[in-house]
Amino acid sequence: METTTTSSAAPRAASSGAGAARAAKSRGTAKAVVAGPRWLPWAKGAVFVAALYPLARLIFFGVTGQIGANPIEFITRSTGLWTLVFLCITLAVTPLRKLTGWNALIRFRRMLGLYAFFYATLHFTTYIWFDKWFDVVAMFKDVGKRPFITIGFTAFVLLIPLAATSTRAMVRRLGRRWQTLHRLVYAIGALAILHFWWMRAGKHDLAQPKLYAAIMIVLLGWRVGAWLLARYEARAGAHTT
Repeated sequence: METTTTSSAAPRAASSGAGAARAAKSRGTAKAVVAGPRWLPWAKGAVFVAALYPLARLIFFGVTGQIGANPIEFITRSTGLWTLVFLCITLAVTPLRKLTGWNALIRFRRMLGLYAFFYATLHFTTYIWFDKWFDVVAMFKDVGKRPFITIGFTAFVLLIPLAATSTRAMVRRLGRRWQTLHRLVYAIGALAILHFWWMRAGKHDLAQPKLYAAIMIVLLGWRVGAWLLARYEARAGAHTT
């Protein structure tokens, strides 16, 4: 009797052990998928440090006296330009991921988007603090004379909810509404180009605005094309079924 019990328990124990092993393997696989490739943390760290280059450059120029005769203008224009650069890079992540099949690129999008917001905050803070010293009357007068400031301010305000809802917790909480909200980035991109173009138009210096406008048109045009293609395929699939 004792022998029978032991022998019957052995297969159950083996089965249980095999099941536990499969479950552990499954959990390990799922964890690996969530964590991503092993090189990903190092790559993200490198991108994080590299994205601080514009700020380090400003600090270095300021300390060494290379910031120019008008430091406020230099800082304002530099932070504004880098905001646009990071905005373009952020918008380029999805097309590059689709074209190359390198899905790990999506892991960099949130960081790059937050850096765009970071430099936009420095850009806006430089204007209201160091340029206008929080003088609301002077800022309103400036808006009347230079409406491109209103366009830039609108783009910055639209960036705030995107930065505030960039965490995974907010993605889960908002569900489908998160994707709808973050489509504001298209409007932000268009407003940023208009702000940059209008600012440089006064000095007839449109070389850079034209370049970034072309980049933004390609990035936003790709999204419109992808959306139209998805709708066409969905209708074609509906007709065939």
